Amino acid sequence: MSTQVKAGLEDVVAGTSDICFVDGEKGRLVYQGYDINELVGKASFEEVVYLLWHGKLPNQAELDALKAELQKYRDIPTDVLDLVRSLVNNPAKPTGMEVLRTAASYIGAVDPDKGMDRETHLKQATKLIALSASITAAVGRFMKGLDYVAPRQDLGHAANFLYMLNGQQPDELSVEAFDVALILHADHELNASTFAGRVTVATLSDLYSGVTSAIGALKGPLHGGANEDVLRMLMEIDSVEKTAEEVQKRLENGVKVPGFGHRVYRNYDPRGLVLKRYAKELTAKAGNTKWFEMTEITEDVVLKYFEKKGKDLKYNVDLYSGSLYNAMGIPVELFTPIFVMSRMSGWTAHFLEQYANNRIIRPRAEYTGPVDLEFVPIQERE
Repeated sequence: MSTQVKAGLEDVVAGTSDICFVDGEKGRLVYQGYDINELVGKASFEEVVYLLWHGKLPNQAELDALKAELQKYRDIPTDVLDLVRSLVNNPAKPTGMEVLRTAASYIGAVDPDKGMDRETHLKQATKLIALSASITAAVGRFMKGLDYVAPRQDLGHAANFLYMLNGQQPDELSVEAFDVALILHADHELNASTFAGRVTVATLSDLYSGVTSAIGALKGPLHGGANEDVLRMLMEIDSVEKTAEEVQKRLENGVKVPGFGHRVYRNYDPRGLVLKRYAKELTAKAGNTKWFEMTEITEDVVLKYFEKKGKDLKYNVDLYSGSLYNAMGIPVELFTPIFVMSRMSGWTAHFLEQYANNRIIRPRAEYTGPVDLEFVPIQERE
């Protein structure tokens, strides 16, 4: 077999999809025909979930029905809550992503709805979106030694998560910013986790198995952990005045600075531009601009460094999400689980699409090993 091999399947088109379009050259992200800049500040996350699943924005009745379903499933069942608490308190100290991966698999195992029809899959997807948010909030509280906060039925998805995490009514700006962050992370075409999940469900395995595969892929630091890495780097520097010098040292020593570059975008990551705006506003309102100031300095140093080398590098969605989440009282350990909360909408949309027009995903590999070897009896082997 003779063919061109592209490492990491870079720019290889592996299928068709109506769900999401990433225009890397122009720096655009489109959900079902809507540029994200047309949705941010206008649509809620719940509306975007409906859009990704059904290919259209909901009318009021459809939106109300989806919200009611999400509210119905957002309180964590006792057995799942006991599992989450036991994992967080386990001496092995599993990460939030490991807890979510295990919980998703468990929820699928005990879910009595085992059908493979679209209606059942939509019900399962709704449960996963609701429960992934509640479980993430519970993990955050258990890690701090705090009790579980039951959900409120009068709050939207974003507001309820912040309430369950912090135990108090969130302010309007935090809710708006978090809702926007969920929208921006909802889908991103055939990224590693989405592709991993589609491969799984393409075997006609269940939707929960697809989600478990996707969480496992997102857990990897080359995919979902960069937003954590940004804030951890800033926390290590821990000084606005020292930021430029320390970032410059990292660059000169060949140490990767997280939050820059992207496999697909050749222009600005449009998600990053939106999050920077909200991060600036929210940190100013919170009265703690330290991490935002350090992030801006980091951006300036890195871009100038690569500009001198003739490289037009841009920051991505991860750079400013750290200072944004921090201003909401979200600990760094939850940054990637929050990614799961949002991307659950995109993953399940892709799985619905895969099931609807399925063909098992089975690529080939170019063999580079030896051939025509002759068997040597074990007594004669060196």
